[in-house]
Amino acid sequence: MSEDGKGRTVELRYDGGEQTFPLLTGSEGDQAIDVKNLLSGASMTTLDPGFGNTASCRSEITYIDGAAGILRYRGYPIQELAKHSSFLEVAYLVIRGELPSPGDLKEFGEQLSANAGIPAEMSALLDALPRNGHPMTLLAAAVNTLAAYYADSVDPKDDQQVETATIRLLAKLPTIAAHIYRRSVGEEPIAPDPSLDYVGNLLHMLFGDGSGDSELDALYAKALDLLLLLHADHELNCSTATVRVVGSSDADIYGSVSAGINALFGPLHGGANQAVLEMLEEIRDLGGDIDSFLAKVKDKESKTRLMGFGHRVYKNFDPRSREIKGLAADILARQEEPDELFALALELEGKALADSYFTDRKLYPNVDFYSGVIYRAMGFPTNMFTVLFALGRLPGWIAHWREQRKDPATRIARPRQLYTGPTERSYPGQG
Repeated sequence: MSEDGKGRTVELRYDGGEQTFPLLTGSEGDQAIDVKNLLSGASMTTLDPGFGNTASCRSEITYIDGAAGILRYRGYPIQELAKHSSFLEVAYLVIRGELPSPGDLKEFGEQLSANAGIPAEMSALLDALPRNGHPMTLLAAAVNTLAAYYADSVDPKDDQQVETATIRLLAKLPTIAAHIYRRSVGEEPIAPDPSLDYVGNLLHMLFGDGSGDSELDALYAKALDLLLLLHADHELNCSTATVRVVGSSDADIYGSVSAGINALFGPLHGGANQAVLEMLEEIRDLGGDIDSFLAKVKDKESKTRLMGFGHRVYKNFDPRSREIKGLAADILARQEEPDELFALALELEGKALADSYFTDRKLYPNVDFYSGVIYRAMGFPTNMFTVLFALGRLPGWIAHWREQRKDPATRIARPRQLYTGPTERSYPGQG
């Protein structure tokens, strides 16, 4: 990132003066006005609800062009990574900046396997938590307590401790998530198996010996690996921004990631694929009348929404959605009974994309449209969908937390406000 090499600037003129700000240019040509001196120079702030026009940091991790439907991790297009890579390799890439050599990847996997177990005290703690509590609530609580169990890896200024905490988080989060899931369905937790790879071990801890159909189990492993890979990072979304905000206070990585989990739990962020399934179930219960449903979506007086379409960033096809659709078809084709919701999803997608009302508004399928259908086919209850999202997003959270701690421009996050409350008034009886 540079000042364009030409010293380009932007001028702000206002009653009482003017101020000049540097115009910065990113590596892909995107531009940002550096307003860090606005308050000190002009006694003003900007008002930007939701921070949709505010770049709070420089980052080298993920590039998104929403208009063109582009997503790249560390410069690599998501389509190429989805085709050639694995979640473990992408986690290494996102966190450490480069693709690993075969030897590095092997060592990385072995480190995670060696650290996958959780302390007996933590296992007892998880057993003591409400069995019917939402898995995301329990996951956030468990991650937060990791700092207590592993006090030797909480110093954000110690590189070795940060590296140790990184491995522990990546290794133990699947074990914690599986433990929570097994208890929620009345089954005993399954210990990690060091002979299995990362995703294979996760499936083993979740479902034990699998379906009994080796080809289907291999397809499930491929599906889960891809879904985790596609969710590994997505720039400064709500949960990642939360991790950075908490980390900016020099909070340890465990507490920062726990905060990110809580942000992801919000239905406007991590609950979209569950909402898609609920929408498809509603259409099914209406007799499968998609035309009537879409008519309600287009009715301005109706509160009906088309879930799984459109995106805050993408104004084109979500590049991740293309990779998922074919995989969903492969899984569901192996089912003995045709999946009614998947058939409805295909028909709904076709009709929506043939309707100019939706295409003119840039409403295209996003990553959530088919992911819930896949998770449902694999046997996950809907309350586990966001937990799986968190497992996928973990590398991105870690990468952003680590990048921020090395950035000399980092300051503790402290947004400003535009005060609109009462002006000074006297306490009753004192005037």
